[in-house]
Amino acid sequence: MLKLCSGCQRLVRQQLRHVRRSLHAGGTVLNVENKDPSSFSWRTHSCGELSTAQVGQGVTLCGWIQHKRYDFMLTLRDAYGVTQVVLPEVKKGTGESLEGIHLESVIMVTGKVQQRPDGLANMKMSTGEIEVVASEVKVLNASKEKLPIQIHDFQQVKESVRMQFRYLDLRSTRMQHNLRVRSSMIMRMREFLCNQHDFVDVETPSLFRKTPGGAKEFLVPTHQPGKFYTLPQSPQQFKQLLMVGGIDRYFQIARCYRDEGSRPDRQPEFTQVDIEMSFVNKEGIYSMIEQLLEHAWPQEKPKLNPPFPRISYSQAMDEYGSDKPDTRFEFKIKDVTGILKGSGSSIFNSDDEDFTVRAINCKGAMDHLKSKDYEHLQSEAKKRSQHGVLIVQVRDDLTWKLPIAKHLPETVRQEMAQSLEVSQGDMLLVAAGPNNSMCQLLGQLRLTVANLLENKGVQIRDPDNNYNFLWVEDFPLFLPSEDRIGELESTHHPFTAPVAEHTPLIYSAPQKVQGQHYDLVLNGAEIGGGSIRIHDAKLQEYVLQEVLKEDSSCLSHLLDALESGCPPHGGIALGLDRLISIICGEPSIRDVIAFPKTVEGNDLMSGAPSRVEDADLARYHLKVGNPK
Repeated sequence: MLKLCSGCQRLVRQQLRHVRRSLHAGGTVLNVENKDPSSFSWRTHSCGELSTAQVGQGVTLCGWIQHKRYDFMLTLRDAYGVTQVVLPEVKKGTGESLEGIHLESVIMVTGKVQQRPDGLANMKMSTGEIEVVASEVKVLNASKEKLPIQIHDFQQVKESVRMQFRYLDLRSTRMQHNLRVRSSMIMRMREFLCNQHDFVDVETPSLFRKTPGGAKEFLVPTHQPGKFYTLPQSPQQFKQLLMVGGIDRYFQIARCYRDEGSRPDRQPEFTQVDIEMSFVNKEGIYSMIEQLLEHAWPQEKPKLNPPFPRISYSQAMDEYGSDKPDTRFEFKIKDVTGILKGSGSSIFNSDDEDFTVRAINCKGAMDHLKSKDYEHLQSEAKKRSQHGVLIVQVRDDLTWKLPIAKHLPETVRQEMAQSLEVSQGDMLLVAAGPNNSMCQLLGQLRLTVANLLENKGVQIRDPDNNYNFLWVEDFPLFLPSEDRIGELESTHHPFTAPVAEHTPLIYSAPQKVQGQHYDLVLNGAEIGGGSIRIHDAKLQEYVLQEVLKEDSSCLSHLLDALESGCPPHGGIALGLDRLISIICGEPSIRDVIAFPKTVEGNDLMSGAPSRVEDADLARYHLKVGNPK
């Protein structure tokens, strides 16, 4: 071997230091010494990777005691899996017997891998063909004896307990899987957007100012008397301003806030995949999102098949009674006004221009539903409409079981049977009243019936279509306001552009204008919404001031920006929490969020929101009245 003199050795060391500095300055770190990465860890392997390939090797594992059989065997769990450990006469690092160490204690095991004896392999485990014979066990942190949650896949724990002790619930296979699916999809989304399509990841502020319309915003007091920030319900204005700033393609995994409490599919704070592009039309947005989802989709799930189907807003409302229809099953709404109006029962007589009679044929439902199910349907209908619903049961001889059947001529029943393709065992839902209300009522009831039947083991939704994506488009730009009689509100938000040919109607008949708004629906849940934006300052100001009757002064920065050479642009926001919950088969987004809030918006683990001292309030010039 060539031996260098001390001067040469010194020169080589200098050159190596120079290489290190150069590589580090260029954004790359070179591991010149090529150290084994395992030397930085207490363990040589995870609890999910050992197999017969390592038989005879010495290993060190770290994790939690999941199961224990006295002092001779245990199963050790970490984030990656479970390994069985055999305990002969081992040297205990603490000097204690493991018999007194409780489950969920953290230990380090050193030993040798051996193949399990014949007949004792467990092929349900990834490590089920081997076990580790321990030579030393060290207790790193002993757990107390009784934990409020035992980490077993078969144990059912109330959600309130899971949320109060979330740090324990996170150890479960379910939560570990869900959070890893979430992390993996976000990583692949970033890769697709940044590396393949030149998007720029830009963080936008979480402290902003109150804006008109939309969802309720959280107020954040400041030390300036009478002045408040708000937490943004979305980065909408910022991403439009980024387009004015020439960023061209922006995205962000954005935190958003709405002071509206929680539901299974909503939280006070939630996460969006926020996207905006310049010089794009809706077809470009559709294509980009379909490719994004296809790239990020979990490999173990059925492959997506873009392009996704499309449906107009009016068709969705007419046939499904919802702007986010679940199209995995039929039970479509049909207009039977021409058949039943004036047919003999006062229920079907009205001179109101908006009067309609709508019906759904729930094929074969009568054979599975009981009296209590019909009562449940009636109760649900009365919650949603004063008009209620008529439930028709079609008997063996195709006669109708219906209180008002005697008032309906036979010809009317025959025409209805033909229109709805009625057969023995069907159940019809019939609703008469204002058009939109009746469609929405039947839209809710079709979902209720489908769920009732599937709870009884009847296959309703297409089993080969687990992930049913659908674009809903051609929304009206404005709808009648729910709070202000006689006025209009934005269907989506006030920055949505009208379709080009409808722009003149903004000034004469805004209620007839169709917007360039689109929603992405998955299995009957809205997981994304976006639009092509207004990029003309005068049109934007007119919409705010004259159509929506909003004070546009608080948006002067945006209006000024639109006058500064704003490119045509559009975008979309995907609800990451909803998307992941559907992929993971979870009924609530709380099960794909590490630290979620309750329905009331409370954090059961920390007790937030909590009271603060008067001295803290004084800094913000606030006083709190006597709380109840």
